[in-house]
Amino acid sequence: MTTGQSGATPGERLAELGLELPAVAAPLAAYVPAVRSGSWVLTAGQLPSVDGELVATGAVGGEVSAQEAYDAARTATLNALAAVAAEIGSVDHVRRVVRVCVYVAAAPGFTALAQVANGASDLLGEVFGDAGTHVRSAVGAAQLPLDAPVEVELVVEA
Repeated sequence: MTTGQSGATPGERLAELGLELPAVAAPLAAYVPAVRSGSWVLTAGQLPSVDGELVATGAVGGEVSAQEAYDAARTATLNALAAVAAEIGSVDHVRRVVRVCVYVAAAPGFTALAQVANGASDLLGEVFGDAGTHVRSAVGAAQLPLDAPVEVELVVEA
């Protein structure tokens, strides 16, 4: 179990932030939300949905602002954490976040991909403290499933 700088567990930090893990999003095709292999848990790409509805649609830098996309990345990260928790029992069992990949549906000319991806990274730091420090890729895409502005994948050690 990891504890943040305040000594709180990740589950307690989520509550302090006024957040709770949602139900695991149902897969859109032939895959599972998360898989454990040894001490690693890998998630499928998670979209920024709340109660089955996307929080935004469209390209970032077009229909979706960078701030809206940052917030959507946080939401998608919560969905990824829900998939992790379902696989291992609780976010409190995460020893560290290893890798994050954030896909951004970018309008032509939009290059602030890293700032959008910070939505995921900042949330993980808030929840896991030093154990939330990770490597990351921020990848621009022409289109994402269901016209989502972002998609987030996690690799954690449990």
